Amino acid sequence: MTDVRDDAPAAGESFVHRRTCCLCEAMCGLEVHVTGEQVTLIRPNRDDVWSKGYVCAKGTTLGHMHHDPDRLRAPMVRHGDEWREVTWDEAFARCEELIHGVLHARGKQAMTAYIGNPAAHNFSLGRHIGLFMGLAGFPHIYSPGTVDQQPKNVSCELMYGNSWLIPTVDLPRTDFIVVMGANPHASQGSLLAVPDVLGELDRVRERGGKVVVIDPRRTGTVEHASEWVPIVPGTDAALMLAVLHVLFAEGLTTLGTVADIVNGFDDIAALVVDWSPESVEGATGVPAEQIRALARSFAAAPTACWYGRIGTCNQEFGTLASWLVDVINIVTGNFDRPGGMMFGKPVAPPMAWLGGRGDEPISGRWVSHASGIPEVLGQVPVSCLSEDILTPGARQLRSLVVIAGNPVISNPEAARIDEALATLDCMISIDNWLNETSRHAHVILPGASALEQPFFGELIWGWAVRSAGKWADPLFPLTDRPEEWEILTRLGALHAGMTNDQIDVAALDDGYFRGIAGALGADPDVAIAALDEPGPVRLLDLAIRMGPWGDRFGAVPGGVTLDTFRGEPNGLDFGPMVPRARELLRTPSGRIELAPPYITADLPRLRARCGRRNDGLVLVSRRHVRSNNSWMHNVKVLVKGKDRCTLLIHPADAARLGVSDNGTVRVSSEAGAIEVAAEVSDEMMRGVVCLPHGWGHDKEGTRLATAREFAGVNNNLLAPGAFTDPLSNNAAVNGIPVEVAPCR
Repeated sequence: MTDVRDDAPAAGESFVHRRTCCLCEAMCGLEVHVTGEQVTLIRPNRDDVWSKGYVCAKGTTLGHMHHDPDRLRAPMVRHGDEWREVTWDEAFARCEELIHGVLHARGKQAMTAYIGNPAAHNFSLGRHIGLFMGLAGFPHIYSPGTVDQQPKNVSCELMYGNSWLIPTVDLPRTDFIVVMGANPHASQGSLLAVPDVLGELDRVRERGGKVVVIDPRRTGTVEHASEWVPIVPGTDAALMLAVLHVLFAEGLTTLGTVADIVNGFDDIAALVVDWSPESVEGATGVPAEQIRALARSFAAAPTACWYGRIGTCNQEFGTLASWLVDVINIVTGNFDRPGGMMFGKPVAPPMAWLGGRGDEPISGRWVSHASGIPEVLGQVPVSCLSEDILTPGARQLRSLVVIAGNPVISNPEAARIDEALATLDCMISIDNWLNETSRHAHVILPGASALEQPFFGELIWGWAVRSAGKWADPLFPLTDRPEEWEILTRLGALHAGMTNDQIDVAALDDGYFRGIAGALGADPDVAIAALDEPGPVRLLDLAIRMGPWGDRFGAVPGGVTLDTFRGEPNGLDFGPMVPRARELLRTPSGRIELAPPYITADLPRLRARCGRRNDGLVLVSRRHVRSNNSWMHNVKVLVKGKDRCTLLIHPADAARLGVSDNGTVRVSSEAGAIEVAAEVSDEMMRGVVCLPHGWGHDKEGTRLATAREFAGVNNNLLAPGAFTDPLSNNAAVNGIPVEVAPCR
């Protein structure tokens, strides 16, 4: 029988390694079967306390990604169009030359970073981005957060006092759930950590509850629902305002257990008076009586939760929609109680939960270089990156560090970003592949594969439906090369003006650790004396010790530490979410701010949208269960088979336009045009077409053999950079006006 063990393998040995999949919020437990240095099989760990044997197709391919012959294993330096492998010392020397060249010639205002969302799923990057940013001192950064969750960050900052204090839905204990702008069939949970979301939806119905999916597409999630409500993209906020109108007009509201800590209830009552279901049915495409029935049944359920995700964020009214999701839960008494919307209770509190903005304005401290767009929570639309690189001036960007990101594929106005990156004086990528973005870099510093580093989720446990934790040692420990946190620290120090021979990575890490220890309430001297393993492992141990069940460095006898989890390879579970709003609120008032003026001032813009006719076609995006943005398209077992990069179009729209199933069509917007195969399907509502995102692997100069074979088309070539939600600076990549015509 194969041994089950969790330390490093001996040469030629066969054994099973237990760990957690790091790809998404589901955090499924895995059994990784290994012979020598080769992963031979990955299957679910049925003894995992969290996932209990659940896993999706993506989690079983971590071995494919680790062994990918295209994965970079040594630093690369580019001279012209030629790449060569170099030593780490040579790579850092070239980084120093490039960084200091821009720093001394143009100053810090010409330098920035783009931090991709894989950083949130990476053990080192997620915990040491803060040190990198503190050392680098960039005036601001760019991130896919402004294509993803920035509206939720804005609403949570204003309502609860911290942009990452994001409540989630207690799906395992609810009687009624509305799923709006989310497709767990493809993406599991998002800002919701629960394994097997579809199974949980089925169990809601099995216990007599109801599942309602609101989406312009009849997704795979609808197969697990009681009702599908098609909606015109970009009008989610209008529908929710109409639901609130019914709740207040019919006396169906209650604040429940949080009544004494809520400001603005009467303000909401006044705001929704004019938002009757009849006033929005034309804009939303949802009949007034269906809206009324939804509001009444939601209010009547013993417990209920309204869950909104990426489709409610990346649209032109993303902040309004993200805010109203929470408002509905709060005014129906479904906030901070089991079965409703609650805050997680992570074993190790996320570093992002530390502090808040207080009375500081949420926007307007500075504006973007080229267009003068005011910042929101420190960010401008990611489309500003290209124009700030291409537009001359004192603040023109000339140096960029890209950390685990591929903006040439994943961001609006993708063609212009591709053009802009080629003009930089300094570009450094931390990336494991020579992809569409990193091909523009002067230096590529490869990170570790998922199997070469430890794992214990950081931020994700903050919106988990249970308080649990799982530690995994690296399966293939790194040797003779720096870990990712060390790479970040060195790059940060180089941007601070230090030379390589001046940089003491260990001392900088000690200083960072001391600061975090103090912020968590620990004595830095005691903490640093007790924990001698540097980097993110030490930060994790600190957070566990200072967390709800921690030993607080001996002050709580029997409390847990990282060693506790090291002794439990299947993880530890401390129970479901519990009410804790009072202890977590960080607003200046110490109360939930239900009607922030910054958000409510946007209602006239929404009203104007409701007066607009729904003429023409609009485009929305989608993801497949075997895809994860642009990350995993070099894994052949995931991308082979039927072409999934197609334009979904309703039969009536196809007939009107002369589009045939599997025929090639030209899709155009104000930003650009692409040609793609059409797929005629009544899963789309009329007037809406759909393309997957994350594709378009046809660029010259990449080393992604499989991705190029299954290249697909890049839907971000159609996304206008100026089409945004101005309250959050989030891109509106859903609801883009397009024209579709058959290619003759």
